[in-house]
Amino acid sequence: MASETHPETVIPTPALVVLVGASGAGKTTWAEANFKAGQVLSTDTFRAYCGAGPDDRTAGTEAFTLLDHLITIRLGKGLTTVVDTLGLDADRRASYRDAAAEAGLPCVAVGFDTDAELCRDRNRNSATPIPKTVLDRQLRQWRATRGELDQEGFDLVIVDPGPSRQIPRFMVPTTDASSPPSAPVTIQPDRRLTFDLAIGSYEFGHADIGSTLVEIARASERVGFRALWVMDHFRQVPQIGRAWEPMLEAYTTLAYLAGHTERLRLGTLVTGVEHRNVGLLAKIVATLDVLSGGRAECGLGAGWFSAEQAAYGYPVNSNRMRLDTLEDALQALPVLWGPGGKSFEGKVFSIPEAMAYPRPVQDPVPILVGGGGERRTLRLAARYGHACNVMGHDPAVVAHKIAVVRQHCIDLGRDPDDLVVTTLNPLVHATSGRDLDALIESLRPPTQAAEAFAAANQAATTEEHVARFRQLSALGVDRVCVSLVGNTGPERVESFAPVIDAFR
Repeated sequence: MASETHPETVIPTPALVVLVGASGAGKTTWAEANFKAGQVLSTDTFRAYCGAGPDDRTAGTEAFTLLDHLITIRLGKGLTTVVDTLGLDADRRASYRDAAAEAGLPCVAVGFDTDAELCRDRNRNSATPIPKTVLDRQLRQWRATRGELDQEGFDLVIVDPGPSRQIPRFMVPTTDASSPPSAPVTIQPDRRLTFDLAIGSYEFGHADIGSTLVEIARASERVGFRALWVMDHFRQVPQIGRAWEPMLEAYTTLAYLAGHTERLRLGTLVTGVEHRNVGLLAKIVATLDVLSGGRAECGLGAGWFSAEQAAYGYPVNSNRMRLDTLEDALQALPVLWGPGGKSFEGKVFSIPEAMAYPRPVQDPVPILVGGGGERRTLRLAARYGHACNVMGHDPAVVAHKIAVVRQHCIDLGRDPDDLVVTTLNPLVHATSGRDLDALIESLRPPTQAAEAFAAANQAATTEEHVARFRQLSALGVDRVCVSLVGNTGPERVESFAPVIDAFR
């Protein structure tokens, strides 16, 4: 990989970062300025632990043993780790790359090509200078190493770094020719990316749930979100919170918001097909569409939360049964929303008189199929859906799911471009790196490291989110559904406006 000089250094997180350069090159100063103290492992520090002080060269063996042990521990926990040593030994660099690879993390080399005279001047003015002959040897080693770094197998090589920004590694611009770059790309007018807002938590305070929801919905309309989606669960899901946290009934909530908004489209992401009798579900969605003036969308999936099903006395059926029910529903809903009172006979259920008046304003109500199962769910989306929703932080995963559903469309004789591709993105957003770091600290659980929280929740600045969404658009995503982590009011929604504006 070719090295570059960066005005701002983008470091993937989590990662192992190996500093390389002679004494006085500025490695420690850069590391202290750009990383937290706990992220930086320095042999000087460990020599002080194992010997008479940071300059006790007799404690070098013990210091490196301790360094290697802590690297293994931190990488095993998925924590960004900076190795602050000379980094001039090729065998040690290879061992660092091996440790990162074993942990499944990228290994980044950061070289410091500092002027030799500046290094010598800093050494002369140091409180504990090293011998001139030792520094001269280090400078010769650096010149030899400088030409080798690019060929050694590091995932990224950066020389003469600027101020550092740590961003989740799946958001780092890729150089893989198989994936579109996340640098700005031309967005075709017929593939303009649009944005929806998803709400998965109602931690607003019991008395303020209704008023806060209205403020969020109205802010969503103002900044340009196309639609608002809510989860259709009876209690909070473990990926977001505790079971007893507030969880509003989905369609009551959507009907309430319909009366307080004008343009925002409204739907569930997604309704578990076994949560309601399908005939009743058709009636509910039709009623929402009529009362909202044609703004309803029907998100539908097979369901997955068996603990919730059991807790409410619903049968916990097999995956095959739930997928058969989903296919029946996808066929039955258009019949129920259509004219007359035809009968419907499916694999799992039948409806003797499929009638739902008043009929929806829209003909048909758009159906979004949620789920990423490649053999069955995505094929159902290709056959019956107006849209499909795929998950995945990694653009490569999203690209693969899109390829699968497009192939299903082709196999079924459907134009793949007729199917709207959406992706759900839980994320943390701030306008600047400083604000983002502060927001991460305010939101992360005390037991989760900042870099792990950032990676799990796609924490990034406006510019970084725009770059990622351009990449998703280039992969074939038509619509991004955004779930703002820690969203407790309209302020977080309004702050996202610059991202939406970049795609108008």
